Amino acid sequence: MKSLMSFVQNVLEDLGTWCDTSTIRDYKTVTERFEHEGMEFLTLCLPTFGRDLEKALDQGFVAPDQFSGFRRSSGGLPLFLRGFLEQVFDRSTGLLLEQPSVVCIWAVRQLTLMFAKISLRCSDARRKGAIDGYIECEKEVREADAVADPERVRRYLRISTLLWSSVFSVVDESVFNGSTISKHGPGSTAERLTGNGKWRQREWTQRLEHLFPYGEHLASSWRHFQSLSDVRLLEPGAERPSRVVDVPKTHKSPRIIALEPSCMQYVQQGLLGELRKAVDADDIASSLIGWASQVPNQHLAHQGSRNGALATLDLSEASDRVSNQHVRGLLRNHPWLNAAVDSCRSRKADVPGHGVIRLAKFASMGSALTFPFESMVFMTMVFVGIEERLGRPVTLEDVKHFQGKVRVYGDDIIIPVDYVYSVIAVLESFGLKVNASKSFWSGKFRESCGKDYYDGVDVSITRMRRVFPARRADAEEIVSAVDFRNQLYFAGMWRSAAWLDMELGGLIPFPTVLPTSPILGRNSYMGYETQKLCLTMHRPLVKGLRVVARPPVDILEDEGALMKVLTLSALASSGGPNEAGPNWRKLFADLPVDDEHLMRSGRSKSVSTKLGWSTPY
Repeated sequence: MKSLMSFVQNVLEDLGTWCDTSTIRDYKTVTERFEHEGMEFLTLCLPTFGRDLEKALDQGFVAPDQFSGFRRSSGGLPLFLRGFLEQVFDRSTGLLLEQPSVVCIWAVRQLTLMFAKISLRCSDARRKGAIDGYIECEKEVREADAVADPERVRRYLRISTLLWSSVFSVVDESVFNGSTISKHGPGSTAERLTGNGKWRQREWTQRLEHLFPYGEHLASSWRHFQSLSDVRLLEPGAERPSRVVDVPKTHKSPRIIALEPSCMQYVQQGLLGELRKAVDADDIASSLIGWASQVPNQHLAHQGSRNGALATLDLSEASDRVSNQHVRGLLRNHPWLNAAVDSCRSRKADVPGHGVIRLAKFASMGSALTFPFESMVFMTMVFVGIEERLGRPVTLEDVKHFQGKVRVYGDDIIIPVDYVYSVIAVLESFGLKVNASKSFWSGKFRESCGKDYYDGVDVSITRMRRVFPARRADAEEIVSAVDFRNQLYFAGMWRSAAWLDMELGGLIPFPTVLPTSPILGRNSYMGYETQKLCLTMHRPLVKGLRVVARPPVDILEDEGALMKVLTLSALASSGGPNEAGPNWRKLFADLPVDDEHLMRSGRSKSVSTKLGWSTPY
């Protein structure tokens, strides 16, 4: 870990140069704390410092309960990073300066939050705590359903019709006509089927059978119906539950997701495609929510940081706190879609250490329908809060008035500042939990969808995602370190980038290339280097590592192969859930599949690198 401390020293020197302050004492503090606390000082303690800075910016002063664990000066500012903080807050009162240094704000966030999302395995105790939290959240969802305010529920139902009726009507008709095209997604499933193995699934449920007969959805035509003689049709009590697992997220806590049974995920993906097309075609709905791009939310966050008119709210455990009753309320007037969504929803989950439980939540992360429906649920609740603040029923004209002022992307919510308290009250009354440490509306700091702004200036940081590689065989770490180095370079942290140049250059060939080159190399404002010319194409070449990540061998033949090809063809001719159009190459890139999709499928189990010659551009 000495190399990590050496890197931190270079980062501090870079930041000190940007902000014209000494960082000698700061580096001494980091090394001493790291020696006693280990990696958790970088991944847990420093990120808490960074979050406290953001809240202090939002409230306009440093509170006594902030920056705990760090010694303070007589004025209340931490001694750690004092040279930066004194250019942001008054040293004697702790009040935010009238014109704080935006560069210093970025610098403190860069150091303190840089390691917050590094991919490290949590301790067993933290993983168990996350699973226990999943169970506790389930209990709270049931309690929130039981005590829901009838008046707010009435408003929620009326506003949901106002916002989404045209979208749901289109999808409702599609379900009624039997025109939805089911497809498999790229993720893992409860029964651990391989990528192409999903096209050989042999489980279906009675609940699905009513609207999605397996003869129409598992066979390419009724001529091949006899090939489905071994399909198991499961009664509701015998259905396979979703499988709850933890996946790496941060050193603090893992992410809890639920892997859906293949048949459920298969139908969910088809409904998702129809919902996406319907939302994109609706002017009002597409201005309020989106699933394809985070940019609209980022633009609104930038606007809010500049003029203070828009707030950014973040929800904790957002997916797991959306009740099934919330979604049923949205769909109550659209019987075919309501029945379709209910038929492909897993009612039970197998939770490690707790066995199989019945779910009150709509679905966890892992269901293809979680993201779209949580966006609609949150937006509906936002307008309930707006209605309560207005003191009169919201109309369609009101909704149009708020276009460009409210937007939801997953659990990232943008609303006008004037409606913050009423919206938060409504969200929490429905059992949701607003993350106070990541929600901003008072000051000039805003964050949404991975972008951070202060007073209209982008103060987004560069994050380290993996530990540094120790040998050439550490392929994933090498790829991450190269990307991290190049981000640091373009962020103006050239001393840190140069340190990584030496470390990586001693481990792998590390030529100067453009960001578009297939070679893993350093990027530079100075262009690229040439090591030799191709004798046939007469173009420049450099020698370096290329990433090799081929899908595993997974041969699909016979009826399964025919079913997959015909499904892709149907998606292409209909525009597909991602509007792929009839272009097969674009379709394959979008789903994603390639020309070998019947021979190889699924996510690569490992990433490797291969040494060779290629173009530096």
